[in-house]
Amino acid sequence: MSALLRVEKLEVVYHRVVTAVQGVTLEVPRGSLVALLGTNGAGKTTTLRAISGFLGLDDARVTDGAVWFDGTRIENLPPHRVTRRGIVLVPERNKVFEGLTVDENLEAAVPRGSSAGPRDLAYTVFPALKALRRRQAGYLSGGERQMLAIGSALACSPRLLLIDELSQGLAPILVAELMERLQAIRAETGATILLVEQNAQVALEAADHGYVMESGRVVLDGTPERLRAHEDVREFYLGGSERRRSYREVKQYRRSRRWYG
Repeated sequence: MSALLRVEKLEVVYHRVVTAVQGVTLEVPRGSLVALLGTNGAGKTTTLRAISGFLGLDDARVTDGAVWFDGTRIENLPPHRVTRRGIVLVPERNKVFEGLTVDENLEAAVPRGSSAGPRDLAYTVFPALKALRRRQAGYLSGGERQMLAIGSALACSPRLLLIDELSQGLAPILVAELMERLQAIRAETGATILLVEQNAQVALEAADHGYVMESGRVVLDGTPERLRAHEDVREFYLGGSERRRSYREVKQYRRSRRWYG
């Protein structure tokens, strides 16, 4: 399976002095769901912004390495040019237009000149939204907002869907439902998904491959089975220890791009 997205030795610097991501390398094969795991501050969101082109809003820039999408380099392109290529970001915050209805949010997301088909896809994937189509987004629950945010991204007909913190602030039953919907999106549209998550247990149940980030670097990667079997992943991300110690209290992860056992 060929890679739709390939990130090579990526380095991102904020305010021209602070290095937030250093040497990140990862691949996302066509049609796959890949999880990018790590705690707050690991560099996951910065990596997504580097891919989607939204770094400039935070006075940040890719200073080294490359982002390849379908064979073309896209690092440091503005967001609208990245989106035109088929990469759509569902951000961690400010996901919807609160003053607009559900229907208006979806209509606003459809590129100019497109048919209603992409908007209707959101209602197909998230039937609960159809009953709420006249409701203002500001009155939606957290789970409903997340559905609307993903539905709005689908209205852009993405080839690569970037989702930042799907489970944040949501009850486990809602997270499980959203993960099922992501699988339905893959089946319905053939879209490729890169999912940033702190909840490793949930992400590894859905993903084909996973990467673990710490302090701006990828420190482990592998299939869900291999990552679940790794002692450090069990202890720090899957609740395998009685006392959750900090990362600094234990040995460093091996600084290799792939874990061989």
